Amino acid sequence: MKDVEPFGLIVLLVASAGLLAVLSNRISERVQVPAPIIFLLCAAVASHIAPELGDMKEHSVERIVTVAIAVILFDGGMHIGWPRLRSAIGGVLLIGVVGTFLTAGAVAVVAHQAFGFDWWVALLLGTAVAPTDPAVVFSVLGRREVSGRSGTILEGESGANDPVGIALMGGLLAAGAINATAAADVASEFALQMLIGGVFGLVGGRALLWFMRRVALPSESLYPLRTLAGGFAIFGLATVAQGSGFLAIFVAGIVIGDERAPYKGEIERFASSLASLGEIIAFVVLGLTVDLDVLARDDVWPVGLVLACVLAFVIRPLLVGSLTMAINLRRNERLFLLWAGLKGAVPILLGAFLLGADVPDGERLYGIIIVVVIFSVIVQGSLVPAVAHRLDVPMRTIEPEPWSLGVRLRDEPHGAHRYRIEPGSPADGCTIAELPFSSDDVWISFIIRDGELLPVRGRTTLEPGDEVLVLADPRHAGELAASFTERHT
Repeated sequence: MKDVEPFGLIVLLVASAGLLAVLSNRISERVQVPAPIIFLLCAAVASHIAPELGDMKEHSVERIVTVAIAVILFDGGMHIGWPRLRSAIGGVLLIGVVGTFLTAGAVAVVAHQAFGFDWWVALLLGTAVAPTDPAVVFSVLGRREVSGRSGTILEGESGANDPVGIALMGGLLAAGAINATAAADVASEFALQMLIGGVFGLVGGRALLWFMRRVALPSESLYPLRTLAGGFAIFGLATVAQGSGFLAIFVAGIVIGDERAPYKGEIERFASSLASLGEIIAFVVLGLTVDLDVLARDDVWPVGLVLACVLAFVIRPLLVGSLTMAINLRRNERLFLLWAGLKGAVPILLGAFLLGADVPDGERLYGIIIVVVIFSVIVQGSLVPAVAHRLDVPMRTIEPEPWSLGVRLRDEPHGAHRYRIEPGSPADGCTIAELPFSSDDVWISFIIRDGELLPVRGRTTLEPGDEVLVLADPRHAGELAASFTERHT
């Protein structure tokens, strides 16, 4: 028991650092700098002042960040859900898969031609900085909701291209060179990982959903833990089967998404809290591995800055922009999507893979990747709200709602439906008495506007953004969805 006081001091320091990390989100709102970069830079400065903080093995860093990103992907998948993703699935796959390959190849060409990197090393660098990052994208959007398909595509891309980038990096490191044989091996390994990950995510997600619905537990607090454990079981099974665990857990989250299950609200809040914790842990741990002396080298920060600018202002607008021409988006939504493709924890994790694999000049490559991420988060991330406003992309701020009103039921309610009034829907601008329902057994029980309850009267006019709770027979679900959410064409 002699170490009680030293251990207590460690707990105090860790808890204080955690409190500062949580409060830094308030600082982030004031200075308009995304919180992840604050975590990263503060940890980098701390490890520079106290070098022993950075004495972590590469494998430990990779495992900690892998778990954190898996939680973020699971929560992100549940946030998107299949109903939202369905209308944008083509765009997500096109940009998330094809766009990642094009970006990696273009960066490799620039790195080889402009800075003399060997082709294999240049492609490793391009692969590392190609994926956008769900932690940063979700953090930058925060309490903001982007209307239309651009927001869904942006979130879906950030989740989809991470498994793509990680699988591609693993194949390239295993190949050890660039030639026809290695290219064929990388392509087959990549396709196999994506196929296995997708199948395990889909089947595992459906099985987990069945388990959530059918198997009761003795305590409410166990339901979120069971769901998270199920998500990681899917991740582990896909990985053991030589598939992409990241894709599997992301797809499983999408499958669960908007589906109904006991204690679903508690499950979502728990996953969201863990995702926020995962974001903090990932960037703090990665920040501890950053060597500021390496970043200051003349062969690191100028290269990183040039690549970041080329990525943001040339490669993504031209190559990814050409892909968006096949997607039904307005010009302003397309431009916003191209600007908001942010880098973050995943590129840094891929850089850590380079260090762990003893790639030649790995420290320099890692430093270049860090510079690219810092530029992307500070410059692009900080300007996302301003760019959305300038491009007239609807982005509303979702105010916190700390107070809830609800009821507990022993059995699943089949007649309760919750909708948000979409602009241009048949219900937009209608009073309750004017709603065109074909049946009289449709009752609007609650109307929530700007976080407040409204009186439910026949003369109450519905507005875009209103949330309504409707009691009706399940056979009217299609009619209700058409009235409240479908837009006129």
